[in-house]
Amino acid sequence: MLTKSLLRLGTGAARHPWRVIAAWLVAATLAVLAAVAFGGRNADAMTAPGLDSQRAAELIERAGTGEEGMTAHVVVTPLDGAATFIDDEGARTALARLRAEVRRLPHVLGTSDPAGALDAGGDTAVRGGLVSADGRVAVVRVQYPDQSRLSADDLDALVALGDRLRAELPLRVEMGGHLFYAFSDPDGGGSELIGLLAAAAILFLAFGSLVAAALPIGMAVFGLTVGVATMTVLAGVTDVPTFAPVLGSMVGLGVGIDYALFVLARHREHLARGLDPRAAAGRAVATAGRPVVFAGGTVVVSILGLAVANVPFMTVGGLAVSIVVLIMVLASVTLLPAFLGAAGPRLATTDRIGRIGWIGRALRAGRPGRRRGTAEDAVTAAGWRRWIGHVSRHPVPYAVGAAGLLLTATLPVLGLRVGLPDDGSLPPSRTERRAYDLVAEGFGPGTNGPLVIAADPAGDPGVLDRLVATVAADPGIASVAPTHVDPATGIATLVVFPTTSPQDKATADTIARLRTDVLPTAIGDGPARAHIGGAAASLSDVGQRTSRRLPLLVAAVLAMSYLLLMPVFRSVLVPLKAVLLNLLSIGAAYGVMVAVFQWGWGGALIGLEATVPIVSFIPMFLFAILFGLSMDYEVFLLSRVREEYLRTGDNGTAIVEGVSGTARIITSAALIMVAVFLSFAVAEDPSTKMFGLGLATAILIDATVVRMVLVPATMTLLGRTNWWLPKWLDRLLPRGSVGTDGPAVNPPRTDAESAGEAPGLSAAG
Repeated sequence: MLTKSLLRLGTGAARHPWRVIAAWLVAATLAVLAAVAFGGRNADAMTAPGLDSQRAAELIERAGTGEEGMTAHVVVTPLDGAATFIDDEGARTALARLRAEVRRLPHVLGTSDPAGALDAGGDTAVRGGLVSADGRVAVVRVQYPDQSRLSADDLDALVALGDRLRAELPLRVEMGGHLFYAFSDPDGGGSELIGLLAAAAILFLAFGSLVAAALPIGMAVFGLTVGVATMTVLAGVTDVPTFAPVLGSMVGLGVGIDYALFVLARHREHLARGLDPRAAAGRAVATAGRPVVFAGGTVVVSILGLAVANVPFMTVGGLAVSIVVLIMVLASVTLLPAFLGAAGPRLATTDRIGRIGWIGRALRAGRPGRRRGTAEDAVTAAGWRRWIGHVSRHPVPYAVGAAGLLLTATLPVLGLRVGLPDDGSLPPSRTERRAYDLVAEGFGPGTNGPLVIAADPAGDPGVLDRLVATVAADPGIASVAPTHVDPATGIATLVVFPTTSPQDKATADTIARLRTDVLPTAIGDGPARAHIGGAAASLSDVGQRTSRRLPLLVAAVLAMSYLLLMPVFRSVLVPLKAVLLNLLSIGAAYGVMVAVFQWGWGGALIGLEATVPIVSFIPMFLFAILFGLSMDYEVFLLSRVREEYLRTGDNGTAIVEGVSGTARIITSAALIMVAVFLSFAVAEDPSTKMFGLGLATAILIDATVVRMVLVPATMTLLGRTNWWLPKWLDRLLPRGSVGTDGPAVNPPRTDAESAGEAPGLSAAG
């Protein structure tokens, strides 16, 4: 049984704390050593089977032209503002030397030759996107092999060469391209440290004890070290997306500190009742550990549900984040009780400076010799009871008002546009942004996101001419580079430049129009075929697939959550209400993201340079993570409400006591999560900003509007039907409970409990 197993696990860890701590130290050391020895660098492979862009890549690979691989570009302009590559021989010589140096880098298959194109004369260089019309900007396009044969070392070598040439040549040298996107790790901007400091401050205010505040932080650091190192080892086996470590750190810190908070609060309650520290730690893990395991499992299952998207990088990214969450759950029921056992009775006291801690005041009010309802207890609990009681007496206006507020916040979702922010959304301090601006200035914004059309004429000699003519005539295409035909296979590749930037909606519209109208018109009814690839097309395809699969994920997660919660709460309506309210909070978070990132409302507050589309895979990732995290609070709160209902038989009393009894813990936990997530919203990378702001917004709404207004209001309106369950269904459902993390209602300490036993604890689960 889960409860008995957790009791033995927690008590054993508390009795032998240094053994457990040493074991975690060894595990962390081995994980780090394994990461150093066998780990890989993160890389993004924005492809998926069955997509048109993937078929284009397969055609190009069959031709063996090398264009199926990765690309980078080196953008240069003379330092002398009056000079141009057309009339300045020195600038042209420096450009030729730069190209030669780039060609000598490892794994470089070839480069474009803007200097050679200029020597050839005419407008070929301009049409090929090599030198701008005014001669001030030149682009050296660098061709690499397939991503599987590359690593972050290739990016490092290119960046190092650029740093050296800036000092040696009279040129301004900037770099960008797909190689940077695939192998440059998102900069968290020290977000992990900021999040830890914010969490430490909130924990200190909550508990009023430096020791109590330090233990969850220490546990989270241990767990994060093991989790990220394990993720690095996984990257040595398969492509782990670059956002996975940032997202894993974000979610890992949030859930790890949250889970530790719930266990620590219950432990201090047992200490306040007079239990021995080791017995208190065991009972804390046995009671609070049950919802921790359940909640962590729900988060993991929800995230693993990303596999329904059939996008490999999302599946692997979800697996990597799930590993971090699982490690945090394991640390909560093993490492944390070891810390509690090592701390001993010191956790039962509050630092002199920390007497402002609201949890500390509540715990001191509950110690032996204190009567329930004293002034000190009233300060910490009566306010919540008054508020919940007020909401329960006016359920209709509060339910309608709160639901209306969240639905209004959700309305911007109707304008949700998925895509991928291009380098133009990065800060000017990044070389990718400076290269993007130079290319857009010299050639037009579409040159930053060329499309690659792969065509197999299949014996039709005139198809290529028709293809070039019809594509060039499309209003969304600025220019078409010369066609390259592989003599062995006859497969042709056309590099075309749209008139709009990669993240512009018009570019996605152009791709769709080329596929549905232009290419079929050029090819006709013959056996020839053509497909559109390139980074912009691949990202557009992935975005469309995730958008189509999102409803499937939503339906699967909702059904799974409902079926999991029904036996826990022995109710048909309570789990239904839970999943619907979670949808409201997640929808509102989506709406806020659209308003900030697409409309620019308040974007400057988080350092957003320009409006950007929502990253295509983020809505699906956010739903999976947020639904699991929301269920954490739902389980903690509703378990206490049901406990009070079973104790009193009165629905109104159960709502007031259950919600107010968990309010302090949930508020503290939510503040910690919001602080951790918001610390990532100020990172440089737009994707990291979206994850941070989206998670923080949803958790804030969930812990305030949903838990403290909608839950008591709707449960009051439902009355005793909250707990309605048909008898035939009751017989079919498995028995078990998750437990609660509100203030304990356990009987006073007994001699058996002091000895480490726990009679009276349910063995269900």
